Amino acid sequence: QLHLVESGGGSVHPGGSLRLTCAASGLHYYAVGWFRQAPGKEREGVICISSSGGSRERIGSVAGRFTISRDDAGDDVILQMNNLKPEDTGVYYCAASTSRDWSGAYVCPPLELLGRAAEAEFSFWGQGTQVTVSS
Repeated sequence: QLHLVESGGGSVHPGGSLRLTCAASGLHYYAVGWFRQAPGKEREGVICISSSGGSRERIGSVAGRFTISRDDAGDDVILQMNNLKPEDTGVYYCAASTSRDWSGAYVCPPLELLGRAAEAEFSFWGQGTQVTVSS
């Protein structure tokens, strides 16, 4: 059982940056994704990194602005968010995926293709951290 803890949320002006961290002992075994839920909207998958760190998935609206990485040990996953926009506001959750490829490695599901169904590929979730972008 993983216990995921997010940190690094806060409030920034449009164009600002935030860095979120997801930490858990044993997280390096899993692919890890970040989801967000804006007020009045459904939760959506935003970005994901495979267990090896060799592949990533992200939705189009964050391309060129959000990057995801793992620390050397792999138990911390970092979401770097640049050029933030008001529509990025929401509660951000990290989650560990138990979706495997043919070799048995944990991989990221295609977030944009699956949409809401992507959540089913993630078995362990953090409590969330608030990100607010406003002027």
